[in-house]
Amino acid sequence: MTQNSENTLKVAQQAFEGLTHGMATGEWEALLDMLTEDFTLWFPMAKFHGLNVGKERAREFFEYVSESFSPGLKLIGLDRITSNETTAVFEFRDEGLLFGQPYRNRVAVSFDVRGDKICGYREYFGSDGKSY
Repeated sequence: MTQNSENTLKVAQQAFEGLTHGMATGEWEALLDMLTEDFTLWFPMAKFHGLNVGKERAREFFEYVSESFSPGLKLIGLDRITSNETTAVFEFRDEGLLFGQPYRNRVAVSFDVRGDKICGYREYFGSDGKSY
């Protein structure tokens, strides 16, 4: 593994910790502090479907996540981490309540790293079956 690959993985792991902390608690500042001003976020559905640009839009997105999954989402398994020189992908499972209804899902998030910051985030998800 090259030095760039090691740095990418280290920064992305810190961002993933900020993501899972925010999912569980609604406290997003640690993750938001890691984002570049030109940060891009891609999300597959709903209000934030498609490409979203800028740190403020990211703040709106993560606040929306907290509102949707009150009282929080719990990481129930980290299945795989894959990384290269500029990107790290985390595949995991989570559960909680989505608008008050039981929710369980399988998710992949991709972090693009520039230096010690996150410049891009993409999220993909699909159910392990019926949420219950």
